[in-house]
Amino acid sequence: MFDVEIHMPDEPGQLALIGETAGAAGLSVEGGGMWVVAGVGVAHFLFEDGTAAQHAFRDAGMNVVACRPVIVQRLNQDEPGQLGKLTRAMADAGVNIQVLYSDHDHQLVIAVDDQHRSSAQAVADAWTAATSS
Repeated sequence: MFDVEIHMPDEPGQLALIGETAGAAGLSVEGGGMWVVAGVGVAHFLFEDGTAAQHAFRDAGMNVVACRPVIVQRLNQDEPGQLGKLTRAMADAGVNIQVLYSDHDHQLVIAVDDQHRSSAQAVADAWTAATSS
């Protein structure tokens, strides 16, 4: 899975354009969202095929800023504090989380820089092992 970051003008119809472009390319949005930051629409959407998504959005004239592989992590939604515990474990491992949101299957989507990807994956693997037993 890949997080595709797109910067758009802060004006009506931009989110619709992203959705229409993904649909026309046969791409299913698996999660994500869009926010306005300092007057710029910043979208982060999750796709199975990041390369295809990048191409579709760039071909439509959109500003694709990044395409990052992500870690997808299930939390125990019935236990308060899960987000804090997992992100504290990431921080303690020196991982700087760049993007975090939920997918359509209620899983946490985490993107980190290349330098910290293996450490983040190790934390996620340990988390899964500890919570599966």
